[in-house]
Order: sequence, then C-alpha cells, then structure tokens
Amino acid sequence: MKRSIFLKVFGGYLLIILVLTVLIFILSNGAIRKFHLDTLSRSLENLGSGFRFKVLSYFEGFRFEEMDSFVKEFGKEINTRITVVDKEGVVLADSDENPKTMVNHKFRPEISRALAGEVGRSLRFSGTVKEDMLYVGLPLEREGQIAGVLRVSLYLKDINILLTRLRANILSIVLLVTLLALAGAFIFTYNLSRPIKELTLASRRLAAGDFDTKVFLKNRDELKELAQSFNFMSEEIKNLFDKLSRRKEELGSILSSIEEGLLALDKDGKILLSNESFNQIFQSESVEGQYFWEAVRKPEFSELVKRVQKDKKNYTEELDLDGRSYLCSAAFLPSGEEIVITLHDLTEIRNVERIKKDFVINVSHELRTPLTAIKGYVETLEEEVDEKAKEYLEIIKRHTERLILIIKDLLLLSEFEEEEVKLETEKVDIKSLVENILPIFEQQLKKKKLKVELKVLNKVPAIQGDPFSLEQMFINIIDNAVKYTEKGKIKISLKKEDKNLSVEIEDTGVGIPEDHISRVFERFYVVDKSRSRSLGGTGLGLSIVKHIAQQHSGEVRVESTLGQGTKFTVLFPL
Repeated sequence: MKRSIFLKVFGGYLLIILVLTVLIFILSNGAIRKFHLDTLSRSLENLGSGFRFKVLSYFEGFRFEEMDSFVKEFGKEINTRITVVDKEGVVLADSDENPKTMVNHKFRPEISRALAGEVGRSLRFSGTVKEDMLYVGLPLEREGQIAGVLRVSLYLKDINILLTRLRANILSIVLLVTLLALAGAFIFTYNLSRPIKELTLASRRLAAGDFDTKVFLKNRDELKELAQSFNFMSEEIKNLFDKLSRRKEELGSILSSIEEGLLALDKDGKILLSNESFNQIFQSESVEGQYFWEAVRKPEFSELVKRVQKDKKNYTEELDLDGRSYLCSAAFLPSGEEIVITLHDLTEIRNVERIKKDFVINVSHELRTPLTAIKGYVETLEEEVDEKAKEYLEIIKRHTERLILIIKDLLLLSEFEEEEVKLETEKVDIKSLVENILPIFEQQLKKKKLKVELKVLNKVPAIQGDPFSLEQMFINIIDNAVKYTEKGKIKISLKKEDKNLSVEIEDTGVGIPEDHISRVFERFYVVDKSRSRSLGGTGLGLSIVKHIAQQHSGEVRVESTLGQGTKFTVLFPL
C-alpha cells in the first residue's frame, strides 16, 4: 500500500511527540514525587529537631506518661504522628496508639539507623495503623549517649492526594504542549509535502504527454530550485520530443519511399519496424510487435534469421518467396543484438538473365549446324579451287572455326550456370589429372620451346569432384599460360594449405595490367583484343574456370605483373 510523504513525515513527528510526551510525563512525575518526598522528609526532620529537646526532658525522672500525653496533644496540633522509642526499641510514647500495646521497634529501618546516630528515613507500610507512611527517625542524645529515638511520620494518603493534584496539572500542561507541537508538525509537514505533491502531479502530466506542464512555488529553498529545474527539463523534453517527432516522420517517409522491403527484429525475434514494401510483399497490414515467423511463414527465411542470430554476423542470400526472387541481406547489430533485413526484388533481373541465357543457348544451337556445314563446304572447296582462292577459303575456315569454338564455349558455360545441373562427383587425384592434360599441349610447348614443371610440395589428398569439369578448368588455365608465354617456363605446384588443396599455375608470359585483373573472369572480356583474336581466343575460358571452381565450393585467384608473368591459384576445400 502506497503511503504519502505527508503521512510518513507527520507520522514520524507524531510518534516522536507521543514518545517524548510519555517519557516527560513519567520522568517528571517520578522526579516531582521524589522531590516532594525529599522535601517532606526534610520538613519532618526539621519539625522533629524543633521539639526533640522537649522530648529529652521527659527522660529525666522517667516521665514517660507525661511524654505520651505531650506527644498525643502535639501530634494533633501539627497533624503528624509522633513516636518515641528507647534505645532497646521499646515504644515509650505514640501520638496515635497506646505505646504499651505496640511491638518492639528496634529493627525498624528508620529506628535502626537513628540508633546508629544517623537520621533514618523510610517509606513503607505500617503494621500498626495499616497504612503506607513516611517515617523520619532522629537520634535522642543525652550526655553523649543515645537514649532513644524520636520518630515523626506522615500518612502517605495525604502525600498521594497532593501528588495527584500535581500530576493532573503536569498532564494538562503536557497535553497542551503536545497539541501545540502536533499542530506545528502538521503545518510544517503540509508545507513540506504540498510542493512535492505538486511536483509529483506535474511529473505525471509530463509523463502523460503534457509537455506544457509548469510548476511555480513560492518557497525560497531547494524545492523552488527543483521546480525551476523541472520546468527547464519540461522545455527540453518538449524540444527533444518535437525533434524526435520530426525525425520519425522523416524516417517514416524515407522508409515508405524505399522500394526494397525492410524489416527490423529485436533479439527475441519480434518485429520492431517494417516498411510498406515489406507489407506488400507478404500481403499484411501491420506486423510490428509480432514474431517474424508469424508474419513470414517461409522456412528458408526463418533459417536465414536463425543463422544470423546464432553466428552474430551478416549474411546475404537469394531466396525464392511466393514465386519471386529476392536478394535477402540480414545485418546483425551488436549493440542491441537486433537484425535488420532488406529484401531486394531480383525477379525481373533473373527473368532477363533467363531470357538472355535461353537466347544464347537457342542461337548457339541454331548457329552450330550452319557453321558446321559452312566448314564442311570450305574444306570441300579447298580441294577444287586454285591456290589464290585457297587463301580466301583459309580465312573463311579460320573465322568459322573461331565461331564454332565460341558457340561450344557458350553452350558449356550455359551448362555450368544451370543451377539444376548436378555434378557427377567422385574421388579425383589432381596430380594424375594434370599429368594427363599436359600431353595435349606438347606440340605447342615444343614449338615455343617452353618448359613445364610439375611440383607436389607435400602429400596431396584426392578431392571430391567432377573429373570432366576439373579437366576442362585446368585445360583452359594451362591453354592461356601457353598462349601468352613466348619464352621461359610454366610452373604447376600442388600443395596442402590448412584445410584447402592449392593448385598454382604460374607462367613467365606477358602478364596482365593491374586495372584489368578484376575483370578477367567476365564473359567475352579480353585484355588484348587483337592478340586474342589472332590466337583464336573466345573470351569465355576464364568465365568457365570461375564457374567450375564455384561448383566445387572453391575459388580462383589471379596475381600478375605486366611483362613478368601471371599466376592463377585454385583452392579446393578438403
């Protein structure tokens, strides 16, 4: 249960005041009672001392009956009980009782002390009169000897009546002071809690969105400074909220204008943000606050998100969602373990690529037959025409063969690019594969006087791959090395590096300019068009190499220095 600061402070003051009131009443009552008893004791002592010598005079001649008569009369006058006891404790006279019927008083506390030569005092119950009494015993000395004891006493009921009156007066004063103190505590607590309550209510209005809330206090203390700070904070929050609102509107406009689908997830997979394009892709109105698997019921999408959450790094994949292709980029944000996903529609691009690929394949198939026929007719004509015409036929034949090679490479490249095509893999010994390829280039090597070195630097394990594709890849690389090397040698090195099999093919040829290296794997790209044309190059060989390496989960790298040579490195995972 919530308790207000008013109740806490006022309750504290109330408890302190009540405790102090009770303590003051108890302590003052005890102190006054003790003081009053001490005062009465001294009064009784002074009173006894006043007529002690009169009592002593009755000891001469043993006039104890006269003493008893004196005591009874004088005790009535002063309203005090008087008792005289000899040194043996025998009662000689008493103002209220017959001394002859009273018991020996020698061992009464006040009598014993007085017989010892001191003033004895005692507050106790009297067995004689059956009441509480205050006793004061005075020693009676005669010729240096204690002859007896003079005891004066008062009934405690008389003392209690007086103390009761005093206690009532004290209680009245204490209650009056308590009420005044409580009134002061109430006013003080109210003045203290009122500005705090105002600040609390203002804070609630501010939290509810009322940024025009202000607090003005008349206090001249820290609370006024707090109110001023609150007003300043309110202004700052209003300015920041206005800026944030504008930024949010700008962000909303930007997100709405983005054609790519955008999705932001928290660490638990809940959707924090999505744009209109994302909602259109998945045909939903509002997905914020939902879990991503509720909005996107695609297993491949869920797998991508889970992989990003697990590995805590970025991934990019092409996904097929509802018959359309999307490039899905998932970025992991370490600060809040959030994920931002963008979906770029590649459907039209893939359709164009498919149309282009189909066109290339169809044209290649259609051209292969007439080109083969042309080549056949040219070879037939070569036997029938004169030497001058043979020169023209040779040119036709050379260009026809080049077109046939281009068509052959295009069909091969298209075949490798088909995602549906699965490789027929088996264990392949790369060393044996390369050794079987080298005889193909024996005539060209002899013609250019080039040497070939095959080195196996360590034990090279076999890899899982398609022998035909691997053979085609290494033929293309070695063919390039032979074509573009006029002198020197070609070095082929096989070695195991970490978890990869590395195959390096290095030549001492013309090299590749630095600004061309990044493009050598593009289709139909050639560094020197005239030289490539004269050597019969199609510009598709390295594209085929790259696709074969990717099909085997490997990669191909190229390093080259113009005029010094080129090195191709193919890495296969083991």
